[in-house]
Amino acid sequence: MFRLGRLATTVLATLAAAWLTGCGGADAPKFKLTDVTGANLGKALNLNDHNGRPRTLADFRGKVVAVFFGFTHCPDVCPTTLAELAQVVKELGPDGGKVQVLFVTVDPERDTPEVLKQYVPSFNPGFLGLYGDAEATARAAREFKLFYQKQPAKDGGYSVDHSAGTFFLDGEGRLRLFAQYGQGGAAILHDIRLLLAGA
Repeated sequence: MFRLGRLATTVLATLAAAWLTGCGGADAPKFKLTDVTGANLGKALNLNDHNGRPRTLADFRGKVVAVFFGFTHCPDVCPTTLAELAQVVKELGPDGGKVQVLFVTVDPERDTPEVLKQYVPSFNPGFLGLYGDAEATARAAREFKLFYQKQPAKDGGYSVDHSAGTFFLDGEGRLRLFAQYGQGGAAILHDIRLLLAGA
């Protein structure tokens, strides 16, 4: 499950403002995704990967980093997004090794390291699942201005509503782009190539 309402009023408003102030030059790259260069978010991430190793964004300097928040019980948006990113990495050929996909769980209660280790690399062996306790998860979501909320299910279980979109950082660790869910792999592929070329 996912929600776009709060995403539109929080993340996209911030991103649009950043685009208007930071990307108006004649030599600005012709991105297909939302250019969020200069937005005051996505500067830090302190979680563990599915192998138990503490991770920060600095670990991935030199690579284009895709950050997607979701959960393994997600029936549609999350697997679709991860499959799309896997296809993009494949189409990049050798340059695919210069891209790191990070799947940040918003459901640490069920998404244990063991679960993430089975789920995330099934899309691509290089993808990493990131997790933390409830406090660390909330802190990571706030840093990216991401909404998520547990929703009770009729069977007594629960699902998690969450903002749907992917953030992209360049090789210097700067947040550059935001892809709304459904924008498509072609646009992502195009823009990652620009970032890899130094845009």
